[in-house]
Amino acid sequence: MTLPSASQRFVEQSAELGYIARPMVFPQGTKTSQDAANAAGCLLSQIAKSIVLTADGDPIVVLMSGDHRVDTKALAQAIGVDKVRRADLDVVRAATGYAAGGTPPFAHATPVMVYVDVSLKRNDEVWVAAGTPSTIFPMPLATMVEVAKAKWVDVAE
Repeated sequence: MTLPSASQRFVEQSAELGYIARPMVFPQGTKTSQDAANAAGCLLSQIAKSIVLTADGDPIVVLMSGDHRVDTKALAQAIGVDKVRRADLDVVRAATGYAAGGTPPFAHATPVMVYVDVSLKRNDEVWVAAGTPSTIFPMPLATMVEVAKAKWVDVAE
């Protein structure tokens, strides 16, 4: 199956970062973490969802286990800002270059700080979005953290 254009762009941008991404297309969709786990045949905890938020107005990405939610107050305290809120859809697209529900953990349109929650440490391999709500792929957790230049935080509810 042909990759959607956003996923193809993600593959090209990932290669520029030195990582060869091999996304798979799931026509039934992978928009929610449960949808993605069902499609991939993996545990919900193996889904590394990319959540775009704003920290004192600046976009950030938090990589969170599919079976947890972000505690925004804990995140604000952990990263030293006053307020963290969910980014609106226009901010998500402008900052990352991708739509919500398909935002990958790296290869964003603008430099965006990326944080990864410790809840993902339960997994050696995680499944991540590849630019659309129907494309995901597995990758080693350590590689995801390295390529995303992510900083560890403990901010799960």
